[in-house]
Amino acid sequence: MHRLVLFALYLCPLLSLAQGYPEHPIRMLVPFAPGGNVDITARSISEPMSKALGQPVVVDNRPGAYGAIATELVTKAPADGYTLLIASTGVMSQLPATNPKLPYDVQRDLVAVVRVAVSPQVLIVNPSLPVKTTREFIAFARAKPGGALMAFAGTGTNLMAESFTLLTGVHLVTVPYAKGSAPAMVDLIGGRVDGFIDQVTSALNHIRSGRVRAIAVTTAKRAAQLPEVPTLAESGVPGFEASTVTGIYAPAATRSEIVARLNAVVVDVLNTVAVKERLATVGAEAAPSSSEELGAFIRNDIARWKKVIREAGIKTDSQ
Repeated sequence: MHRLVLFALYLCPLLSLAQGYPEHPIRMLVPFAPGGNVDITARSISEPMSKALGQPVVVDNRPGAYGAIATELVTKAPADGYTLLIASTGVMSQLPATNPKLPYDVQRDLVAVVRVAVSPQVLIVNPSLPVKTTREFIAFARAKPGGALMAFAGTGTNLMAESFTLLTGVHLVTVPYAKGSAPAMVDLIGGRVDGFIDQVTSALNHIRSGRVRAIAVTTAKRAAQLPEVPTLAESGVPGFEASTVTGIYAPAATRSEIVARLNAVVVDVLNTVAVKERLATVGAEAAPSSSEELGAFIRNDIARWKKVIREAGIKTDSQ
């Protein structure tokens, strides 16, 4: 009986903490400038989150260093549930895989709260190429002296191109575009590069206008915006699957009761028609999950991209 009383006394503050949270506004840091997919995703859920929590959820853009600036800020913030990070796999798994010298460890210093959305990417080519399918693109890349020129506008698309190379055995010459996907798209349309893996949303207007040709999407299932375009896995590259997963994270020591509260609120928000429709405008699909599911995904994704880096012989910042 004495032990039960002690346990109840221990449990009461934890319950009251969860019930009283939040008592003031929450900051949700976005590691990119306003207007991008992650920013729009954050703003799509922040207002309904605010209504459900009874406190404002303020979107705070902190771009720079490929997402490392915002991520480090959250890892060093008080673990009280009032500073959150919303970030994609480019920041949470691909950047850590390629840069072991980051001033934080996402697996040690952050806790996964909830997966928010999954976004497909698409392999596109210049329409002047004699290529309409994945198999034809592979044949073209093998036949072209020196290999096909593949644009990439970030760590994620570079690693996807390297994964494509490992699975097909074709040689791709990756061409970096440090200023983002827009200049890469200009060069693809102009015929200065042969292929590009880009977000479906960014590429959609160019695909529909005929300025570029869609070959395949990178996800396990076809994209709702491009239902006629097959996946890479079903069109010649079995085993290929890559998507941009956006999730919410908190400082590692955040109490489980707060993580559970945030998870429940975001899951409810993501199940509303209005939010699903808003996410669809940026080519994203609402994909709520448990905290544990997102955490396991990030662990596996980091390991996956480290394997690609190792097998492709890519030099990281520690080499």
